[in-house]
Amino acid sequence: MRIADLKSRLAAAAGLFRVPADNPDLTRAQFDAFSKQVPLLYFILITNTLAVAYTYVPVAPFWLTVAVPGVLTALAALRTFWWLKQRHLVRSDADILRNLRATNWLTLPVGAGFTAWSFALFPYGDPFAKGQVAFYMAVTVIGCIFCLMHLRSAALIVTLIVDVPYVIYFFSTGEPTLKAIAVNNLLVSGAMVTVLFIYYRDFADLVSSRKSLIAQQAATQALSDENFRLANLDSLTELPNRRRFFAELSSAFGDAERRGIRLAVGIIDLDGFKPINDNYGHSVGDRVLIEAGRRIRDVCEGFAANRVAFTRLGGDEFGLVVCGDPTDEDLAELGRRIGERVKLPYQLDTAHTGLSCSIGFASYPNAATDAEALYECADYALYHAKRQMRGRTVIFSSELEAEIRSRGVIENLLRTSDFATEMDLVFQPIVDAMSERTSGFEVLSRWNSPRLGLVSPADFIPAAERIGLIRPLTQALLRALAAAKGWPDDIRVSFNLSAHDVCASDGILPLIAIINASGVSPRRIDFEITETAVTFDFVRAQQAIATLKAMGCGISLDDFGTGYSSLSHVHRLPLDKIKVDRSFVADVNENPVSHKIIKSLTGLCADMEIACVVEGVETRAQLDSLRRLGCDFIQGYYFAKPMPGHAIADYLTAEAKRLGEDVPHAAKIPA
Repeated sequence: MRIADLKSRLAAAAGLFRVPADNPDLTRAQFDAFSKQVPLLYFILITNTLAVAYTYVPVAPFWLTVAVPGVLTALAALRTFWWLKQRHLVRSDADILRNLRATNWLTLPVGAGFTAWSFALFPYGDPFAKGQVAFYMAVTVIGCIFCLMHLRSAALIVTLIVDVPYVIYFFSTGEPTLKAIAVNNLLVSGAMVTVLFIYYRDFADLVSSRKSLIAQQAATQALSDENFRLANLDSLTELPNRRRFFAELSSAFGDAERRGIRLAVGIIDLDGFKPINDNYGHSVGDRVLIEAGRRIRDVCEGFAANRVAFTRLGGDEFGLVVCGDPTDEDLAELGRRIGERVKLPYQLDTAHTGLSCSIGFASYPNAATDAEALYECADYALYHAKRQMRGRTVIFSSELEAEIRSRGVIENLLRTSDFATEMDLVFQPIVDAMSERTSGFEVLSRWNSPRLGLVSPADFIPAAERIGLIRPLTQALLRALAAAKGWPDDIRVSFNLSAHDVCASDGILPLIAIINASGVSPRRIDFEITETAVTFDFVRAQQAIATLKAMGCGISLDDFGTGYSSLSHVHRLPLDKIKVDRSFVADVNENPVSHKIIKSLTGLCADMEIACVVEGVETRAQLDSLRRLGCDFIQGYYFAKPMPGHAIADYLTAEAKRLGEDVPHAAKIPA
């Protein structure tokens, strides 16, 4: 054990005189610090050597005063020049270690050379000159220790090479003063070595701490970068998210403004996505979103004409920032490519489903002069596409700008309008197809604005939905129940409900309260709900419809055939009637496709014991065809346009005469 301890201690002692190879960070730090101090070390060595040599020129041989110190100072000067060059070089860890080791062992001959020269010169001087040699050796070795502190092994070698012979030599002279100088130098050198060990330990700890700090900073930066990435990433599709979209828009807008070039914003909405969620579940819907996002991203990345930043804004909406001075033709081409890719079938386990997409574009500076307004213009272009050009690309234009102004006027006036006085109620008959006898009336609203005059329902009803006034408008519509109370008991009254009516957080309680207060039996009331309203929030709409059905109200699915999941709604909702959209009626006698569609729908209604109502009938030929196809009820201008309430009595009287009835409906209606 003692031999092993001795070997271990000897190995540890020997390690003090070597440059460590197991810590590249430490050796690099040593090299950087040492390279800055080596020139100072050689400056001390050269100036002190020249001073001593100059003193001994008159008394010592030429080779000791000129030749030897000349060689030694030349060597020191060359090393100084070499180290100065290292400051501008980038070296590998292996190269640094090799140079430090070379320097470490070079201190041995250099130190020995200067020491031997000093001892050889010493005997030639008088007491003052000899004292100068003693002072030279002591001061120089202390200066060297200071300058070599970053390279501990070299400092220790110099100390041993100089101080051990120094003490032995001056003690051997027997001169008390020189002995005192030797002891003094030994003690000071010992103190310097102690300081050296402490400094080197602290230096190594500082390097280690710095490495740890850099690692922590790198980890912190990596975490910050990851947090930034996640904050700007959509977790489902792994596309940039809404936050990233507006950051990209702000940056691109500033660049376009500085350079005076065009910039475009696009908003994409997937048409028919919500029914996929309702029919197949959210997991399938998520897969469709991911796949649609991947397809659009591929188109954007391959669109060489411009750089396109693509993001997911939320739900089934995606955003585009098109940079690089895009033209309207570029935008139309980009929209066409995206639309074609989105329309391709999507494999959903055992079934295929298809989507389309509507896209709205707006460009700077044509549409708007700030980023927020540019986005709003693109959003309106999308709204226009979904309303009138579903599945296509719309670029914001001056016509749409005028429409926005008009829409803004309508919205502002709606907010201050008095529905009770400005909304007129009109009634359109719903007629039994076989008997041609009126079975009910659909209640419609007409807005007579004091400022705008008569405003089309196609304009003010979407505006009321946008600004959250559609529910008060529906409730105002229900005041028609007061008129229906005086109608014959076999005549029904029908109202349209919007998505906001059937999907509101407080449900349909306000409607129920109005019905109960009207005195009209719920069994005489029909509510017409569009497929769009049903798909807005199917679960909540289903609950509202079930409540109305339980009261005894009839439920009709309006505009059938224009939505995306009609058959699924027919199966899953407690429907009493289906209203076939007027678009199939206009050419029922000329277009075999329309004829077959209506025939299929009437057959479906018959199989499911649901009444079939057809809208938009304007001619006798259309009526005859629809009767042959099995339609149950007819609604359209052929029988009557929407009429005010006071005209219903005359209408029913005329109908009774036309049908040859002895007791007309009108007799039961109070004047």
